Amino acid sequence: MSLPESAPTAPEQAAALEAGAAGLGIPLSAAQRDALLALLAELVEWNGRFNLTAIRDPREMVPRHLLDSLSIQPWLQGTRVADVGTGAGFPGLPLAVANPGMQFTLIESVGKKARFVEHAARTLGLANVEVLNARAEAVKPGRPFDTVLCRAVGKVDEFLRVAGHLCARGGRMLAMKGRHPEAELGRLPRGWRLAGVHPLKVPGLDAERHVVVLEKD
Repeated sequence: MSLPESAPTAPEQAAALEAGAAGLGIPLSAAQRDALLALLAELVEWNGRFNLTAIRDPREMVPRHLLDSLSIQPWLQGTRVADVGTGAGFPGLPLAVANPGMQFTLIESVGKKARFVEHAARTLGLANVEVLNARAEAVKPGRPFDTVLCRAVGKVDEFLRVAGHLCARGGRMLAMKGRHPEAELGRLPRGWRLAGVHPLKVPGLDAERHVVVLEKD
């Protein structure tokens, strides 16, 4: 698939990624940087055929996909992480690249998106990624997860309803939101505690972002 003439070059994308990751306080090795850029290249190719994501401009993919995904890294807990409704693999794939010592289970109910995530994980050689083509409600893990996260989250209480069973006692759920979801936080079910709502400053992204951190009693 040919890109627009004005599309950023690989060195420009690499520079934006390196600067953005440094701004987030996340050091990337050259191999990790190259893997993340290879992920975007695969996404551009597949997106032309399967319409995996509405973000089609390569200029926007570094901040909107890679850096936005990496922005929640400080709130990851433990070694077992589940990404619910991962879509085309965000935030799970970038986090898996940046954290090779953690195990990531990426859950996606749409078949074409799950197939892309499997392809991308295989292409990038990510041995720490498992992909489940299923609805979160139907997943019954052998062991619960230390962290359960979701970027395409709706209401916080709905996230807890469909995926709360995946989280270990003492574990945490991370809900990535736009504006501060103050109105949603008074409806938390029993057994959950609000640990904090933190603003996310994503380099290159001029949009309000927050992460809601919930802990399971």
